[in-house]
Amino acid sequence: MSQTSEYQPPKVWTWDQPSGGRFANINRPVSGPTHERELPVGRHPLQLYSQGTPNGVKVTILLEELLAQGHAGAEYDAWLIRIGEGDQFGSGFVDVNPNSKIPALMDRSGPAPVRVFESGAILTYLAEKFGAFLPADPAARAECLSWLFWQVGSAPYVGGGFGHFYAYAPVKIEYAINRFTMETKRQLDVLDKRLAEHEFVAGSDYTIADMAIWPWYGGLLLNHVYGAAEFLSAADYRHVLRWARAVGERPAVRRGRMVNRTSGDPAEQLWERHDASDFDTRTQDKVQG
Repeated sequence: MSQTSEYQPPKVWTWDQPSGGRFANINRPVSGPTHERELPVGRHPLQLYSQGTPNGVKVTILLEELLAQGHAGAEYDAWLIRIGEGDQFGSGFVDVNPNSKIPALMDRSGPAPVRVFESGAILTYLAEKFGAFLPADPAARAECLSWLFWQVGSAPYVGGGFGHFYAYAPVKIEYAINRFTMETKRQLDVLDKRLAEHEFVAGSDYTIADMAIWPWYGGLLLNHVYGAAEFLSAADYRHVLRWARAVGERPAVRRGRMVNRTSGDPAEQLWERHDASDFDTRTQDKVQG
């Protein structure tokens, strides 16, 4: 294996230069706001502050699925947080999520606003609030939550590890790419074996576990993220592909993937979502036109 650097860590690390390649400006070793900026508030009880990354898409898929089921209380305003421009470090956003990561949710349906941050927590909160996509049976619920937290715990290897070093790092480091590719493929194999025996990740029913896992692992194999499907031998994971294609065809999933999206086909980018009609009237192809 080739080595690209003779770097030796100092005794004490100091932050003296940008790091993170393409996303260097979103990385810093301290927390808290960098500027004052209030968050907008729309007319719906649920206010989502996000961007259409895999973590953001989890929540918009669930919200669109809830609306498709007829849960009128799941109407929401989705505000775009441009993480590449540092919106997540505004004082208003930090008040909702002190960790400065999207997505973040404010539920204003009760007497006092409730903040919820971290995608897994938002999915669980909304599923419990509306009594949907999270099984009531204790054993089935445990299975669903186990797979949800499997994704939450594994995603740093896929996004922060594989995706970063394969697609975004300023230099290609063989050791890093090999290390995170091995773990990503192991995770895909875990998922493939599970889906060989079950229609959906948690069993026979479609749940928040599918909604959490699909943008990452489905996205990898469908080439939605990192352009790495061939590199990862996507065809080897035929059960994951079967599931990924089926979930991806759901109308609510297709809508959820459009919300707060800022890249790709302008017809599939809905920067902000405030009403169901926005999918027909406010996508970027129409706005630009």
